Amino acid sequence: MVDLNTLLLFVPIALALNLTPGADMLFCLGQGAKSGPEAGIAASFGIATGSFIHALAGGLGLAALIAANPIAFELIRWAGVGYLLYLACNAFTSPIGALKPENMDSSKSWQACKDGVLVCLLNPKVAIFMLALVPQFVDPDRGSALAQFLILGTVLNIGGTVINAFIGAFAGRICGFLAQNKSAANVLQYLTGFVFVGLAVKLAFDRRG
Repeated sequence: MVDLNTLLLFVPIALALNLTPGADMLFCLGQGAKSGPEAGIAASFGIATGSFIHALAGGLGLAALIAANPIAFELIRWAGVGYLLYLACNAFTSPIGALKPENMDSSKSWQACKDGVLVCLLNPKVAIFMLALVPQFVDPDRGSALAQFLILGTVLNIGGTVINAFIGAFAGRICGFLAQNKSAANVLQYLTGFVFVGLAVKLAFDRRG
């Protein structure tokens, strides 16, 4: 199992990384702005699920295979770009006001969660990040490397989920208030679309390194 001293070293590093704005945080912000605080929180749990699967894949060695296979890496990456653009198109083409939080039902939160899982899984950079960070804290002499990988991945995930959920919920509250004004609702709807476009562009131009 993971040594206590290793955990004490890993936790502040993980927290610092969690607090760094990234694609996952922006995605939860966009979902909260689009569909309300519940959807923003649900999106954070979707991202967490995808990240845990990446940690499992890393522990099993699957992430290393993807990282070493340029074709697999590019296929997954461009699938992620396409899915983000699909989400952007939904935001741009929905009737104005249809994405206002007060018009949402619980199914939208479930959809935000599923979208979060897919967006995370279709970003191979997350797998490479796991491979770059977590193995540095895995000690083969302390038992199952897979178990240690999952424990450390879970610790990383907990901090990220709490922070992303807060960002998503906060965005949902603020945007829900602003959306009471029709003009503001229109602007928020298009901004949400541009957030997803920006994430797609970032993923498209990210280097493998």
